[in-house]
Amino acid sequence: MDAIGRLGLGAAVWAVAVGACAEADPAEPRAAADPATAWVEIAGELFELELALDPASRLRGLSGRREIARDGGMLFAFPDSRPLHFVMRDCPIPIDVAFLDEEGRIVAIHAMRPEAPRAPGEAPAAYEARLPTYASGAPARFAIEAAGGRLGQLGARPGLRVVFDAADLLARAR
Repeated sequence: MDAIGRLGLGAAVWAVAVGACAEADPAEPRAAADPATAWVEIAGELFELELALDPASRLRGLSGRREIARDGGMLFAFPDSRPLHFVMRDCPIPIDVAFLDEEGRIVAIHAMRPEAPRAPGEAPAAYEARLPTYASGAPARFAIEAAGGRLGQLGARPGLRVVFDAADLLARAR
């Protein structure tokens, strides 16, 4: 290969390397490979979160989970902005919840603790009535659930902006 050919090959390799670096910009939300998940950046760390976009998946949430990955959890999207209230239904592990406004800014954070499971003979309404409520305190459009203590490790606090593709989620929320 002559000098011009080597120069052309070197330029091609350089262009591919620069392109690969440009795609890794954490300031831009990236599309998840699975449409049932979304990439979210919280305080500089990337999470791949399961999506809860409809009433059934929002009600189920992370119920029954025995573990949540360090970079996992769930992202809830609601069709309108309103005060939100979550409970720890059938979940044996601690979970952090952050409520977000329409711009992805945290409006409230709570550490949710496991509750005793529904007792034999306990009516569903009685079980629901005894569960503590964790409220957004202000209108929220999104919520994120992560492993217990994880949001605190990141220093997440009200006012922090979480980066994700909100427009896509709002278009899909029912």
